[in-house]
Amino acid sequence: MNEEWLTFLTSAGAETDGNHILHYGNPSRELSVALTGGVFADLSHYGLISAHGKDAEDFLLAQFTNDLRLVSDSLSQLSGYCNPKGRLLASMRIFRRSDTWYLILPENMIQTILKRLRMYVMRADVTLDEASDSYMHLGASGDGVGEAIRDTLGILPDTVNAVSQTGDTTVIRISGPHPRYEIFTGFDQAKQLWDALNVDSAPIAVNAWSLLDIEAGVPVIIPQTTETFVPQMVNLQLVDGVSFKKGCYPGQEIVARMQYLGKLKKRMYKATTPTSAELLAGMDIFQKGGKQPVGKIVNLAPHPDGGYNLLAVLQRKSAEDSQTQLYVDGHNTDYLTLSELPYPWPAEE
Repeated sequence: MNEEWLTFLTSAGAETDGNHILHYGNPSRELSVALTGGVFADLSHYGLISAHGKDAEDFLLAQFTNDLRLVSDSLSQLSGYCNPKGRLLASMRIFRRSDTWYLILPENMIQTILKRLRMYVMRADVTLDEASDSYMHLGASGDGVGEAIRDTLGILPDTVNAVSQTGDTTVIRISGPHPRYEIFTGFDQAKQLWDALNVDSAPIAVNAWSLLDIEAGVPVIIPQTTETFVPQMVNLQLVDGVSFKKGCYPGQEIVARMQYLGKLKKRMYKATTPTSAELLAGMDIFQKGGKQPVGKIVNLAPHPDGGYNLLAVLQRKSAEDSQTQLYVDGHNTDYLTLSELPYPWPAEE
């Protein structure tokens, strides 16, 4: 994280471990207000990879699951990066500023993905760099935050995935239970926006922002789950993260075959669990009486009422049987309760 920005956040009440924001004094309240009111967050736990050069668009198009040709100064997209077996190495949001593309990924995925992408550059005219320190990265959510963003920055996108830009500032509308935005801007403007949002909204840290991602049903691949799921297992095609009309990319044949020829036996569900024990992404899920896992946690965050909200890939047979009781490995008395995702399942063939 930018040292000057970290100093500002600390002066604004952030509790840190030296490099990361932990909370702003009341973690439970942050979780509660994230679900009900206006909130804003430092998103330095995400990083950026930049790509530019004459061949950058063609290079990226050949790597990712979505059609990068649709990304513009006014439109972003979700996408995935697969290995040759069709398993997701990473998930990301892609946006563009002029002739440079930016990939938003968890900070702890940046170096691994950057190294892998560089392996395939070969003779292409494309330069790939980490760009995490190029901008301050903020998030905001709630029915009233848009007015503060527009008044401070002069721009505001009005539909999910839309982008508004001015000067060195980019604002992206993303999905969520309330209007939600990601902002990339310079230090001075980030401070101004923080102070403007702080009038009627509350600052939150990583767990509360992750809770909003879970409510939106958007998967985030992290080191514990890399190379575990094909895109359809985490509903990436249902959040417009996969194009089945573009050209080839690593694992494309497997992803396409599952879409057109196979029946999806696993998909991602939203759930809660009452356990107070520490849970981690990548942990297995079992059904009562079974000896083999029937699923795995994708992402999770504490819930203000206790326990966790989570996204989990589950066998459809187990998840859709009302008599089946599911639990996270090691917590066989704390059963999962499944809940509705904010988007529909596709019609069955």
